[in-house]
Amino acid sequence: MNSFDVIKTVRLTEKGTRQGEKFNQYTVVADRRATKPQIRQAVQDLFKVKVTKVNTLNVRGKLRRQRTAQEGLTNTWKKAIVTLKEGDKIVLT
Repeated sequence: MNSFDVIKTVRLTEKGTRQGEKFNQYTVVADRRATKPQIRQAVQDLFKVKVTKVNTLNVRGKLRRQRTAQEGLTNTWKKAIVTLKEGDKIVLT
């Protein structure tokens, strides 16, 4: 997998913004098959920063109603919280 396959997007939430300001951590959506070393390398390649730590968790899909009687399931995805070296930051425009 190349870097663009491993990292799908950066999640922008209120909690993620606070983590970025306070702890220099950013939340990314990663491929479900990606490992921590692959995520670390992909973030370093794409954003030109130094990663010190990667924490991952699998987010299960939720049950959602569709129309009146049908039920569906949202996709399962992998969340990666990436801690950067002091002084580095990811600029999101």
